[in-house]
Amino acid sequence: MGGPGKSYRNGITILELMRMFPDEATAYRWFVDQRWPHGPRCPHCKSLNVQSGIKHKSMTHRCRDCEDKKMFSLKTGTVMHGSKLPFRIWAIAIYLLTTNLKSIASLKLSRELGITQKTAWHLAMRIRKTYEAQPELFSGPVEVDETYVGGKRKNMPKSKRVQLDGRGAVGKAAVVGAKDRETNQVSAEVVKGTDRDTLQRFISQRVECGSIVYTDDHKGYLGMAFAHFTVNHSHGQYVQGEAHTNGIESFWSMLKRAYMGTFHHLSHKHLQRYVSEFCGRHNLREYDTLDQMLALVGGMEGKRLRYCDLVG
Repeated sequence: MGGPGKSYRNGITILELMRMFPDEATAYRWFVDQRWPHGPRCPHCKSLNVQSGIKHKSMTHRCRDCEDKKMFSLKTGTVMHGSKLPFRIWAIAIYLLTTNLKSIASLKLSRELGITQKTAWHLAMRIRKTYEAQPELFSGPVEVDETYVGGKRKNMPKSKRVQLDGRGAVGKAAVVGAKDRETNQVSAEVVKGTDRDTLQRFISQRVECGSIVYTDDHKGYLGMAFAHFTVNHSHGQYVQGEAHTNGIESFWSMLKRAYMGTFHHLSHKHLQRYVSEFCGRHNLREYDTLDQMLALVGGMEGKRLRYCDLVG
């Protein structure tokens, strides 16, 4: 399992992973080296004037510069904050979510790590949060498309099918996405609908002025303040010169294969976290596996996801 990817990338095998993290002390040191390469730093005031090795059951450091001499640990101020899981578990979980193109279900993750399904789900959601980032503007050319994520109506119980009056996308969640052809980066967002205001608001927040935008013939894209070219999907046209949305549609295909093959169901409430995960993993796919893992560790800073907030 060398990771998503391409032959020129350097992957990491399971045996290599076990040699990287043979015990808890090694895993702890690895996280320390990533977060504090220049020594322990207070997460509250950013001071390096820190006392290490304090006597406390969970805190390992004390800031000498904070007015109330705040205590903290390596996990403080990250998505690991408050977690009782060993650092070795965190490292292996990061590897598993990094190297599985269609992600990994919490039940399988719990079996792989020897933890409960509830704990595995919270762990995976915390790691998914590290993929969240402020989207950078795409300079293009940019493909934009919308899709709907949800189960097939024929697989729903009859009682639920009756409640969903309509056909096609009824009962599914709308997602709009953009792909920069130049950088191969993607960005996607779960939206309430695919009306003109929603679609064009998404585009304006993702695409630089003056860029070329390619879409299908959805009426919501009409009147954009961009050079805009379309393909007429409703009449079976999928490529017209440079105009097509094949790149972003390929991304949708991966997301939907994961829905059907890995998760089988994704609630609307948590869908954005999964969409962010697939965007983040796609955007890092050119990296070596180790660099992908390091990017996730770098994204842990300043983020927290408590279980009560996750289910509340």
